[in-house]
Amino acid sequence: MRGGARVRTLAAVLALLLTVTTAACTSGGEDAGDGTIRLRFLSLAWQKESVDANRQLVREWNAANPGVRVEYVQGSWNSVHDQLLTSFEGGEAPDVIHDASDDLADFAYGGYLADLRTLLPERLTADIPRASWETTTFGEGVYGVPFLQEPKVLIANRKLVESSGVRLPTAERPWTWEEFRGVARELTRSMGKGRYAVAWPLKEPVATTLNLGLSAGGQLFHREDGGKVRIRFGDGDALVPDVIRDQVNEDRTASRTILGSGGSDALPGFFGGKYAMVPLGFSYRQQIAQQAPEGFEWTVLPMPVGPGGAVQGVSPQTLSIAEDTRHKREAAAFIDFMLRPANMVRLAKGDWMLPTGTAALADPALRAEKDGWSVGTALARGLRSAPAQSVRGYPEWKDKVATPAYQEYYSGAIGERELKRRLERDGNLVLARYQR
Repeated sequence: MRGGARVRTLAAVLALLLTVTTAACTSGGEDAGDGTIRLRFLSLAWQKESVDANRQLVREWNAANPGVRVEYVQGSWNSVHDQLLTSFEGGEAPDVIHDASDDLADFAYGGYLADLRTLLPERLTADIPRASWETTTFGEGVYGVPFLQEPKVLIANRKLVESSGVRLPTAERPWTWEEFRGVARELTRSMGKGRYAVAWPLKEPVATTLNLGLSAGGQLFHREDGGKVRIRFGDGDALVPDVIRDQVNEDRTASRTILGSGGSDALPGFFGGKYAMVPLGFSYRQQIAQQAPEGFEWTVLPMPVGPGGAVQGVSPQTLSIAEDTRHKREAAAFIDFMLRPANMVRLAKGDWMLPTGTAALADPALRAEKDGWSVGTALARGLRSAPAQSVRGYPEWKDKVATPAYQEYYSGAIGERELKRRLERDGNLVLARYQR
């Protein structure tokens, strides 16, 4: 899970700059005294199980490789973009960088990240499918190793859904978006007044909307002759937003009050029976397993699909190497160690996410029915590069144009024509500045 939205505040930047600068002063480069190579690994792990797994792997590497010492540096999803930008421009970047693929484009095109094509072993490049590598390919280079990913799923109150008599979807036969709308009506009727079939926590609506839209043929970003990207909002881009908007404003099957909330904010109402289903990232299962009241029965269902089938866009977690590091080969060897199949399974279990590697994905521990693991692994074959993956200027477009536009659309404040106008006209003005 990536955590909350990026926080671009002076305090955050200064604090993180201090962290990176301090690490650089104490461990950057090669130790002149004993010749030991020292690498800094910026990790964004935040859940205890994930932090423990990452730290333990660093300890195991250091025990086996005394000549190449790795220092674990804790970062935050909330401010990683600004932390990296500041450290890159100051020449103090960590050697190995944990991030997400949708945050890499500007850094890759800006020359801050190393092209990994000649650095990674064949074992690793062959183990990760081409669709995953596409998420970290910018121009002709590869600038990150995608290693963890999560589809969006429906976390459902088992008793409420089963008692309504609706057909339960499976990975092989999911609901269509039209069927999902009908199911939501039936569920809401069976639950009674003041309760809803669905809660859509869309505090950050853009990634959810675009990634789910792939199954409807949505793309939004179109690369034209000459390589420039233009935004065009078509029928495929409208299907998913229309269903969500109609559920909130017309059908009254989705809660209006939860629209501006994050995923965690929807859980108390979900546990209390106010909502029967909540669309969430796959990793939220850990929070639900830990926080659900005793006796609460929950299940994992696949998201609805459009004409394109069970495909979703994803922005995997990544490991990259700073272009300025003097020890690219050693950094690549550390990444290879971290992402050996058995270690990738440990990282996936720590974050309750799916590994990208085919060997790790085949591990029986990640295919169990308990906690919905088997649903996730069945969906893995349909995961694709998120639509905005290689678009320069995407973070600014998302924050300044798309997020407020989608939020107003879902609340009913604007219609589809205004949504289209803002995404296209205002959005293309933003992208144009990055493509001169």
